[in-house]
Amino acid sequence: MYVKEALMSSKPTRRTFLKGTAATAALAAVGTCSLGAWQAQRAEAADDSAKAQGPSLCNGCSSKCGLIATTLGGRLWTVEGMEAHPYSKGTLCGRGHGAAQWAYSDGRLTQPMKRQNDGSFAPISWDDAFAEIGAKVQEIIAEAGPEALAVIQDPRPSGKYYSKRFMNALGSANVYTHAAACNLSKESGIQEATGATNFSVDFANTKMVVFIGRSYGDGIRPSSVKSLAGAADAGARVVIVDPRLNNTGIFATDWVPIKPGCDIALLLGIANVLVTRDLYDHEFVEQSCTGFPEFAAQVAEYTPEWAEGVCDVPADTIVELAESLAAAAPACAIEPSWRAAFGCAYQNSFETARAVCAVNALLGCWGQKGGALITSSPKAGDLDPVKFPKVPEPAAKRVGDEEYPLALAGTGTNLAVLNGCNDGTVQGVFFYNSNAVQGYAQPAMWRVAVVAAKLVVAIDVQMSETALASHYVLPECTVLERFELPEFIGGKKHFAALRTPIIERVHPDTKSCDEIFTGLAEACGVGQYFPFTVEELAEAQLATVGTSVEAVREAGIVELADPGFAFGTPVFKTPTEKFQFTSAKVAEAGLNPVIGYVPRLVEPAEDEFYLVGGKQGIHSHTMTLNLEALNAISREYGLERLWMAAADAAELGIADGDTVELSSSEHTGTVTVKVTERLKPGVLFMPTHYGSTSPYLTRAQGFGLNMMDFVPLHLEPAVGSTMSQEVAVKVRKVEG
Repeated sequence: MYVKEALMSSKPTRRTFLKGTAATAALAAVGTCSLGAWQAQRAEAADDSAKAQGPSLCNGCSSKCGLIATTLGGRLWTVEGMEAHPYSKGTLCGRGHGAAQWAYSDGRLTQPMKRQNDGSFAPISWDDAFAEIGAKVQEIIAEAGPEALAVIQDPRPSGKYYSKRFMNALGSANVYTHAAACNLSKESGIQEATGATNFSVDFANTKMVVFIGRSYGDGIRPSSVKSLAGAADAGARVVIVDPRLNNTGIFATDWVPIKPGCDIALLLGIANVLVTRDLYDHEFVEQSCTGFPEFAAQVAEYTPEWAEGVCDVPADTIVELAESLAAAAPACAIEPSWRAAFGCAYQNSFETARAVCAVNALLGCWGQKGGALITSSPKAGDLDPVKFPKVPEPAAKRVGDEEYPLALAGTGTNLAVLNGCNDGTVQGVFFYNSNAVQGYAQPAMWRVAVVAAKLVVAIDVQMSETALASHYVLPECTVLERFELPEFIGGKKHFAALRTPIIERVHPDTKSCDEIFTGLAEACGVGQYFPFTVEELAEAQLATVGTSVEAVREAGIVELADPGFAFGTPVFKTPTEKFQFTSAKVAEAGLNPVIGYVPRLVEPAEDEFYLVGGKQGIHSHTMTLNLEALNAISREYGLERLWMAAADAAELGIADGDTVELSSSEHTGTVTVKVTERLKPGVLFMPTHYGSTSPYLTRAQGFGLNMMDFVPLHLEPAVGSTMSQEVAVKVRKVEG
């Protein structure tokens, strides 16, 4: 099935979509309060003298959109998008409104906790927690060296600085992010081809854009949705390649249902047409690329007919897409995607990212109006070495780097921690804003692994599954209660923004990220590397880019010096300073140096289905489900349901709303079904926010299924990503 243009006749308008997101945000803001009660509260707020406003940054997802918060008598009243911020552009999504409620959530951690011998948790003072953790850290270092310590953190402005500095000060290089369960393969692949870890599409000028599995309508960074809406309004052709007609379909002209994990075949089929029919940009390829002859010889094998046999997209469709891209070039691009399609999903995710880049190279669209743009990002310059002493470089390499040499230097593969806990290489683990046990890969194996560690510390705002598996749980104050280091924002223009406290700390026994890591450092004997406050550090960082805390705090966001962006062929920051159809580093890692085909790992048997996952616009992975308003929205609309194609449901005698049993080699669970025409037959879709097991998360516990429970633990060769959709499942109707 290939749907074109007909999408337009039955879908809502752009304005309807934007109104819908606004309604979701309003519902999140109201929460479970009745309309009458809410109106009464607004009437009480008529006295403007009780109101105050201030700028900050959202924490509903990794975008960190700018927001303006209004308080009433010191209590948070409303949040709205910051007009000047390039990600929010005056709008906050429903997820952002819901995340603002963390401050007042009854599911918050309010004091440090220590796990008892029976598995229960009891309060502990900060002083005692720091002292006990410090003693255990010193014990581990004495017995196994600092390389037996590790931290996994979900990057936030302060978190990425303090967690790395803390671990390096102890002598360990084992600093990891959530990337191996998110976008590690995608960014590693793009880097090997272009020298950059990501790129954007110039929607303002594009004639055609192809999305591979990514959905702005479900991820909802407001600026991305607005840019895509503008392109659609201007008549750009928008193609969605996805087994599911996702919520970006509102802007699409075409839906191309594809077999999961086979996007690489479609891309190589398009490349074959561009090369063999002489539709590629000769000038760009000859002047700005390396390895094209080898790539051209290999891609000759990947005919549209071959690709159809792999990905189940008709050869004629592949040819038409290639010819249309060539006609639109260079004002067109394959969008870089994110987590769901190939960020970390399959055995071929790294190579799929390189193939995306290869098609864009053949189109000559790199750096061109309407094409694929590689922009720059600002960063803080050198600081006073006396006030901010340099931390010595750890002697030992990071665990996992040797086995996974293509993992980005800044992220690594956090699965090395799981393996390290199992074999004793890693004995102490710190988790900052990371729910690895529930959301990364094979929760059952994570639980076993961390139990084997001598010390596990979780820093979080709620009692997540990872916190439950920890020895100590340290409560961070919530996003609107804390000051953080500057967030530097890149693109055609450069900006600096700040997360600043909007309200007083609701629970005084919580601490901010900088306070927690500084306290840990002092307890572990490396406090000499933290002789500054977060405000002093922020001031010093901002001074290096020509602004100040006062200026950013006052405006919410400050535009920095013009980076000098100009359209035109970029200088690729690869070892060859050219676009790389071949890579020596990939060859050294034992893979094919030439961009080419790699199959997915797991193929379903005749009675099995592919299982794919993805985001919903009101949730951020496992973080937000326990929030009262967002949980209420999920329950009201049945957002936890498993999607099944209507044809498959009819064959199995399953009706919309039935309960089914889903099973894989790893797990079995029951869930309600949503029967739909918006899914390719043979494929099931599961939203990836549900299935919490923590009894402390009372609204989230037991609601829906956790997709990671069903996926066997695979690690993508040379990269170390989770291969989070390499799974086949069976489904049957539960009678009665």
